Formats: sequence, C-alpha cells, structure tokens
Amino acid sequence: MSGEVLTGGCQCGAVRFAVETPLGRASICHCRMCQKANGGFFGAFVGGENLRWTRGAPTHFQSSNKVARGFCATCGTPLTFEWNKQVVELSIGAFDHPAAVRPVMQMDFPSKAPWFADLAGLPVRPEGEAPWQAEVVSNQHPDHDTETWPPTDGADA
Repeated sequence: MSGEVLTGGCQCGAVRFAVETPLGRASICHCRMCQKANGGFFGAFVGGENLRWTRGAPTHFQSSNKVARGFCATCGTPLTFEWNKQVVELSIGAFDHPAAVRPVMQMDFPSKAPWFADLAGLPVRPEGEAPWQAEVVSNQHPDHDTETWPPTDGADA
C-alpha cells in the first residue's frame, strides 16, 4: 500500500526524484567507501518503493564489484547506493525534507571516526556570527519541485 510521496534531488536541480512511503530501513554507514563517496563521516541511505526520476537521472560509479553509486553529473551530489543492481537506496540528505527520514541503525561501526561520538558536544557558533554569511547568495535548487530549473524569471524559486 502506498502512502505519502517524498521528493528530493541534487544540489543544482538537474536530477530530481519522487518515492512513496513507507520507506525501507534508514541507516548510516561508517565504512570508508561511504565516507569517501559522500565526502563526510558516513553515508546515510534509505530504500524506497516506486522510485521515479522526475527530472534527469543519476550518473553511476561502480565503487565495488557489488555496489554502484548514483550521483548528479553536473554538481556531484551523491544520490544513490545500488546493491547488485537490485536494491536502490537513496541518500537521505538529498531528500527535500531529510529530517523526515530518521536513521534507525548504524553499519560498519568499527570504521567510524574515533571522535564521531563527541560531535554533539562541540561548541556551536551563534547564528549570524560569521560576517560573510550575509553575503552568500545561494544557487542551490530549492527544497521542492520546480517546473524548470534554473528559473528563467525567478518564479520557480
């Protein structure tokens, strides 16, 4: 039985997707391959039913004999983890509302960065403390579907 449709896509808007809930098991993976593929401390993925590419499609890199990773060829955003061409999981950070997809387990825990558990205790910079933030004009696709991108008259932003 299908439910709510969740959407997402890459940073530049060239690749967009829609997927129905309920989603599969959301997880984060600490393996070195996921760290490198996502440029971060872990990869965060979730499976979904009835995945549709609504604009463009990912380009793939075969990162191992079993796994291909989909990404936007234009901006490089990591989009998928595809196991043996049978299971497609989506990058949680690529969803328009990633907070709606809560990880429920960690994988390859022994490979995590040794200081990972300490991250929540780091000091937080107060909002607006960095003067350069006021000068930033984002070229990122908004967190919702648009008719076209980039906008020609600003109407789709």
